[in-house]
Amino acid sequence: MFNGSIEGRKIFVVQLSGGNDGLNTIVPYRNDVYYRMRPVIGLKPDRLLTINDELAFNNALEGFKNIYDNGGMCILNNVGYPNPDRSHFRSMDIWQTASNSDEVRTNGWIGRYLDANCAQCDKASMAIEVDDMLSLALKGDRVKGMAVKDPQRLFSSSTEPYFKSMAQSKAGTNESLDYLVNIMTETIDNAQYIYQRSKIYKSTIEYPNTSIGKDIKTIAELIISGIDTKIFYISHGSFDTHVNEIDQQGRLLRELGDAVAALVKDLKINNRFNDVMLMTFSEFGRRVAENASGGADHGTANNVFVVGGSLHQKGIYNKAPDLTFLQDGDLKHDIDFRQVYNTLLTNWMGVNGDKILGRKFETLGFA
Repeated sequence: MFNGSIEGRKIFVVQLSGGNDGLNTIVPYRNDVYYRMRPVIGLKPDRLLTINDELAFNNALEGFKNIYDNGGMCILNNVGYPNPDRSHFRSMDIWQTASNSDEVRTNGWIGRYLDANCAQCDKASMAIEVDDMLSLALKGDRVKGMAVKDPQRLFSSSTEPYFKSMAQSKAGTNESLDYLVNIMTETIDNAQYIYQRSKIYKSTIEYPNTSIGKDIKTIAELIISGIDTKIFYISHGSFDTHVNEIDQQGRLLRELGDAVAALVKDLKINNRFNDVMLMTFSEFGRRVAENASGGADHGTANNVFVVGGSLHQKGIYNKAPDLTFLQDGDLKHDIDFRQVYNTLLTNWMGVNGDKILGRKFETLGFA
């Protein structure tokens, strides 16, 4: 059961890097335009898992279908932003910083959450990305998240004699060295804290032996162990399916669905599913029309999945994409992605989402 306190709530962000094809993820299988525009890569009903008389999951997403059928998922269609950018790098920056398409920011939306709410926190590990490098999304002006691929490896590295002696040194007269020493000291302290927490609970659930399966298992063990971390972040991909999309996307979606299904099972048996709100996003979808290489090129609006045990609205949140009302051959967005962020920040985490995002965005009803 949910522990009754906002303090125990977690956000878990899964970034689908490379531009996942939303139309071949949640498929409008009764729409003639879909098959006319995609004569090769359009997925036929025998390759789908039916949701209703209009939409179906890609059949690689059996894990997601089970979560959906058990009331643990909300699917948002047509999520994007005004004046979309079709560059991977620029659009990813927009999503990670929650900026306008004509605005460049150097801090991320999660980093600004840390600046606003974690300046006095005991631990710098309030946001953890399971990776070797920290994404822009987790970088604030004053507080940053931590990139931790393997808690044990980080702890072992941080306790090597050289780093310990550096952290214990007192520069005093060199501002740059003082800064470095402070960062090293903080890293060692947090590495020890994360490692100690990671040893408390070792899952007996079978997670997929994939990169995302291992990363999600790491996060599950930390959550169930009672770590203070508020936000977790991972990346999965690449979904840049210009060529041979069906096989490449299918493999990645199966890895995603199976790993998240294992997470949900783990959280449920440990009574923590109600404490976690997981969302997926990709920097853009793909074009409605397929290309000549068995794939689809960079598009715009896309679907977002929200998974959790405390959803206020489950199932399909809004209407399916309108394939007859396109903009330059691409889907038009109905939901601004910053509405999703504001819902997680304001309704779920109980903080001032408008202040963090820099302007007012209406919240949505899923949380």
